[in-house]
Amino acid sequence: MPIYEGFDIAGRTALVTGGTSGLGRAIALGMARAGARVFVGSRDAAKVSDTAAELAAIGPDHRALTLDVGEASSIENAFSQIMSDAGELDILVNAAGITHREAAITVSLENWERIIKVNLTGTFLCSQAAARIMKDQTGGGAIVNIASIGSFVGLNDVPAYGASKGAVMQLTSALGTDWAPYNIRVNAIAPGVFPTTLNRKFIDGTARGRWFLNHTPMRRFGEHEELVGAAIYLCSPAASFVTGETLVVDGGFLSVGVPAVVPE
Repeated sequence: MPIYEGFDIAGRTALVTGGTSGLGRAIALGMARAGARVFVGSRDAAKVSDTAAELAAIGPDHRALTLDVGEASSIENAFSQIMSDAGELDILVNAAGITHREAAITVSLENWERIIKVNLTGTFLCSQAAARIMKDQTGGGAIVNIASIGSFVGLNDVPAYGASKGAVMQLTSALGTDWAPYNIRVNAIAPGVFPTTLNRKFIDGTARGRWFLNHTPMRRFGEHEELVGAAIYLCSPAASFVTGETLVVDGGFLSVGVPAVVPE
């Protein structure tokens, strides 16, 4: 059966931050299986080791490395390592992120700044480091940020997370505009509810989780692998005229005014 070659990312070098768990891990493994040379970064040494083994089972050229996006020096070291090893970087996926659930009226400055530092500042610094490489490459490059449905609507008791993800969406628009002359495309994916280690305790068997299911037309949570195709598309030649955009993958959550089943 003929396959549309526009989605081909084979031979491209990619870095996925937060690539050792959750959505980042799914995207990293999916890109490796699609033929990209994948580097994953995480601050968790044990997860780095485990993911390195998973990538090695797919191919010998993939790597996992220590990367804390909340520390500028760690970002600099990771990008230097990638350039030393691969000599190029075609794709960056900013999937590293954290959250903290607490009422806005009591959340501490420390927790606020910690989440903004990782989710927003880390995304910017990694994007900046990638762009400094990509701008001198003939083919430019593609950057994909992970936003959220919380980029569009308020989510209760996660004020710093919502603020950071709203800012990530706006940052995506700004960088997509600024870096288009360098042939660097910057887009984002806004996932709906995908159970991860960050949110599982808030949605598994809880009233909050039941509400999310009721408000999602597909009446289920997302599977991690369901983000892989969106990420590959945004990094592939098929999206060569797409930049500054946020692609929502949410089972219809944001499209709903009144859910199909209204609780009595």
